[in-house]
Amino acid sequence: MKLDARDFTGLCKDAGRLRAILIYGPDAGLVRERGETLARAVAGALDDPFRFTELTKPDAGTLALEATALSFTGGRRVVRVREAGDTLTATLTATCKDAEGSLIILEAGELTPRSKLRSWAEKDARAGALACYAEEGAALKTTLRSLFESEKVAVANDALDWLVQHAGADRGMVRAEVEKLSLLVGEGGTVDLDAVQLVAGDQADLSIEDALFAATRGAVAEADRATAAALAEGASAVGLIRAAHGHMDKLARIAAARETGLSAQDAVKALRPPIFFRRERAMLDAAELWRAAAISVIQLALRDAEMQCKRTGLPAEAIAHAAVLAIARRAARLKNR
Repeated sequence: MKLDARDFTGLCKDAGRLRAILIYGPDAGLVRERGETLARAVAGALDDPFRFTELTKPDAGTLALEATALSFTGGRRVVRVREAGDTLTATLTATCKDAEGSLIILEAGELTPRSKLRSWAEKDARAGALACYAEEGAALKTTLRSLFESEKVAVANDALDWLVQHAGADRGMVRAEVEKLSLLVGEGGTVDLDAVQLVAGDQADLSIEDALFAATRGAVAEADRATAAALAEGASAVGLIRAAHGHMDKLARIAAARETGLSAQDAVKALRPPIFFRRERAMLDAAELWRAAAISVIQLALRDAEMQCKRTGLPAEAIAHAAVLAIARRAARLKNR
């Protein structure tokens, strides 16, 4: 049967008649976390060989043997299978008829609807399938706040907003950032914006943001300095160009929204993921300058710049730097019209 993320807490308390639960999806960190949480909830501990065993890419025989083994100390036995694949489907179909005293926890990456394993877990009454997708926006903010609370640490609203924008999509990465910040401020402390930018921020990424926000509002000198800083801090030329393309894409979406009658402010607010609030003013300034035609010209130039970096043998950093300055100079001309 298909399971919802909202079912997970209940599963941990009582997996009921389910004999196998498939936890899968693109968020590998969340897959691991839920697999371990469920295993601990059912087995009680992961160091009892009579109640818990972990297998990675097992063959059919090994899985069948472990799944039907008895727990000599009482309680339900857990078999945790890492990197599960379609080749186990036939074995699971047969084993789940006999594995009354065991729960098989299957962990896998992204599986298409055509996957035999996923299809079996969704349709078999003795199995369940729980998808793990990356959180964003309000859902990610709720998770972050909950993780900080579990560490007995408070977090400032602007720091939380910054983390939602920059912490990454993988649950393992998110948890690691929370743990580092919690160690920094200590139990009972408060994580502020300076702390998250110090611990979780990649300085090159921050400089790229500075460069692009400056460039699109026509601040040529500021864009020049920030671009030089980003490259000096280790940003790749192609990465810088692609970030610029992504930034122009946001402006294209704003321009399209404005053509439907939305104000610049409402169009910026409608962006998903949302703009970090301290960057909203700069994005609004840029939105007042850029229209679809000018954005298209820049996007074509950025594609050409990326091709030059890869094919011409010219200095890639110089090409990327020039591409950002071209945006800044174009914005300055638009501002002076």
